[in-house]
Amino acid sequence: MLGLYWFLSYIVGNFMTAYVVGKAYGVNLQEERSKNLGARNAGSVIGKGAFLWTFLGDSLKGVLIVGAGCLLHFEEWEIVIGASLGMLGHMFPFWLKFNGGKGVATFIGVGLALSPGLFFMMVVGTAIILIVTRSLTLSMIGGFLLYAGAIIYTDKLVLYMPILVAIFFMIIKHMSNVKEVLEKRK
Repeated sequence: MLGLYWFLSYIVGNFMTAYVVGKAYGVNLQEERSKNLGARNAGSVIGKGAFLWTFLGDSLKGVLIVGAGCLLHFEEWEIVIGASLGMLGHMFPFWLKFNGGKGVATFIGVGLALSPGLFFMMVVGTAIILIVTRSLTLSMIGGFLLYAGAIIYTDKLVLYMPILVAIFFMIIKHMSNVKEVLEKRK
């Protein structure tokens, strides 16, 4: 049963809300602007409604994966692995040649469902860096770092290592955005 849960977590992660929203608007988001299947690109290309629907869909799949694991009475480490597989499924969907979104909305759903207290540290880190840099991209990186610090501080490093691995891939997927922001600041 556990193997099936992990497999289905990855498959749920493969559901690309931006792909569906784009098709509903007659737009192939893989050919527009950043070519990314995430809420930010959907919002940039189509508008606020597309951003909202994509964000909600992608974050809800994170909540769904964690919620299903809880309903099935899996241990926390088993749910954490399922949640990470959902995030990785969003970033690397097999049916799109492993080229999906950047994972932020799915991580938000996962983070809130797994541990709202730890996730709060992500929000605090993001807010503090946003005030200083005025860049959402850079502030998210700061938020991820404070989230990781909170995980270490609460002695959950081993338990949350799969989530941190998924966050590492999220940061890699955001490097083009980081470079763009840093270039503008020169």
